[in-house]
Amino acid sequence: MGKTASRQPTVVLDGFSYLECPRWHDGRLWVSDFYTEKVVAIDGRGHAEVIAEVPGQPSGLGFLPDGRLLVVSMRDHRVLVRDASGSLAEHADLSGVVSGVLNDMVVDDRGRAWVGNFGFDLMGGAPLRYTTLTRVDPDGSVAVAAEDLGFPNGMVILPGGVLVVAETFAGRLTAFDIGEDGELSGRRVWAQLGPTPRTEDVGEAVERLEVAPDGICADAEGAIWVADAVHNRVLRVAEGGRILDEIDVGTGVFACMLGGDDGRTLYLCAAPSFAEHERRPVREAQLLAVDVEVPHAGLP
Repeated sequence: MGKTASRQPTVVLDGFSYLECPRWHDGRLWVSDFYTEKVVAIDGRGHAEVIAEVPGQPSGLGFLPDGRLLVVSMRDHRVLVRDASGSLAEHADLSGVVSGVLNDMVVDDRGRAWVGNFGFDLMGGAPLRYTTLTRVDPDGSVAVAAEDLGFPNGMVILPGGVLVVAETFAGRLTAFDIGEDGELSGRRVWAQLGPTPRTEDVGEAVERLEVAPDGICADAEGAIWVADAVHNRVLRVAEGGRILDEIDVGTGVFACMLGGDDGRTLYLCAAPSFAEHERRPVREAQLLAVDVEVPHAGLP
């Protein structure tokens, strides 16, 4: 394993509540700030523009083939679409197929979206429960795409149509083949990052996880960068689970995205912790960046 502690991430911008779901698009990094309920786009000079305000709390972001932005609205179980004028409308209502707060999302080049959900009341201290992944088709129809996932979180689509889902509380990345009709098949473990905790107690699970994969992004060599939500680091992981690289961030890191003009800037969503009661009243979250060698590939 090539550990690279000498590479110190630098601060791009700070003063946020809790950043998640970064996406590089059209020369800027687009990111959700949970507790200010804003989607923000940040350029290479650190200038930020508020793109949308989402009272239901924004999370996963993605783009339709025509360039319109899709935004997960977590608490009311909806996916919203932003038109050219900047107004938001409902794209899909997931309340009939999910009960938990919505989470991250990935959108493919046909406009199909896969959306995760918490599956249980994480912030309220409920027992850990596995849950589903939902597919949203371009016409807004919804269907359960996969079941029995341990907190489906960040997702990527690798070249060739392979969907990889980070299962945070299972400590693994799980892959599916995407069919022409959008159906998922060939479920398999892409990388097992330590033993899966066998407990319903979230605190115990967190203590046992060797890696807690949160947000992820893919590079041009087929590796996946993984934000480890409990160990203050990002890992570059090969299929099969070998750790190719590690960057110590020095604080909590919950999502990552390759971007910049050459795709070699690894952006990091950092904060001291993830608990809502700790993050909501303060503005301690930062967007960090570090240069890496292999550029971005795949989606998002």
